[in-house]
Formats: sequence, structure tokens, C-alpha cells
Amino acid sequence: MTADDSFSRLEDDDYPAYTMGRAAEMLGTTQGFLRAIGEARLITPLRSPGGHRRYSRYQLRIAARARELVDGGAPIEAACRIVTREDQLEEAQRINAEHHRTGPVNPPAAN
Repeated sequence: MTADDSFSRLEDDDYPAYTMGRAAEMLGTTQGFLRAIGEARLITPLRSPGGHRRYSRYQLRIAARARELVDGGAPIEAACRIVTREDQLEEAQRINAEHHRTGPVNPPAAN
């Protein structure tokens, strides 16, 4: 792997670049919170060869949203369900917008 390969990975939202300690620090939360949302299956951190949890930027955004909801009084399980639904809605909207840009695959036949 070249240095260029390593740097390009840092731009990848799905690359697990952050340790649990660093992720918790960045989010202003505890490692226990990250474990809890992992147990609730909101995010599944990747594991390093040594078995340590590693988080991507995408996972940190998801965790940050869950933390907002929990800080607002939502139970962690409810926060995880809400964040999952929000993420699904965002993906559906992205797909819908893409379909609108590209048009129908098979236009209706003329009569």
C-alpha cells in the first residue's frame, strides 16, 4: 500500500479510521455509550486485527445523531430506532431523486 492509498482512505466515509477512545472523545460521550448503541445494533464497528473497535466517519455521524436524541430525553433504544428510520428515509429519498434524474427505465408504449 502506498502513502497515496492511505490518504485516499481518509476521504472514505466507510473506512474505520477511529478507535473507540478517539470516537468517544470526538462525540463528547463515553465509550459505554458507543458500546450501548453497538449492542442496540445501531452501528457495528469493525474490529482491528487485535480485536479493538474501529469506527468510520459515517458511523460517527449516526452515533452523534443518537446522542442528540438521548441528550434530549429519548431512551437509547428509541433513539436507535429513530436514527435507523431517518437513515432509511434519507437513502430512499436519494434513490428517488436518482430515479427522477435518470427518468423511467422503460417508458410506457405509445398507443
